[in-house]
Amino acid sequence: MSMVLSTPAAPAENARFHFLSKLSVETDVSDVWNDLQNGITDFQIVDARGENAYIDGHIPGALHLHHTQISEESTADTLDRSKLIVVYCWSPACNGAAKAAAKLTALGFRVKEMLGGIEYWIREGNPVERGIE
Repeated sequence: MSMVLSTPAAPAENARFHFLSKLSVETDVSDVWNDLQNGITDFQIVDARGENAYIDGHIPGALHLHHTQISEESTADTLDRSKLIVVYCWSPACNGAAKAAAKLTALGFRVKEMLGGIEYWIREGNPVERGIE
């Protein structure tokens, strides 16, 4: 018996809606890097990890905002409500970006999680900044 075929695939339109829904809340390292390379500035990047992890290496231009510190006050002067926020943490095994996204969306921000986190950013050979901006 097939493990793949034992559950029937969704009808094409249902599957299309599912995948478009995922894409509305997720992006990936390659897409973020492509946009940065092409000077697209319609989004801000937020590193949701701890301060030491941020200092050790982060995406160039990323703001540091640990997911536990997200509030109306902490975002008031740092995040632009007119822009999409792209959040990331360490890796696919980390849920800090999802926690940050949940808090930011509760505050009314539009948010996407960057799949793979900084781990996959580094794996793809993209540049990393060190220290505090």
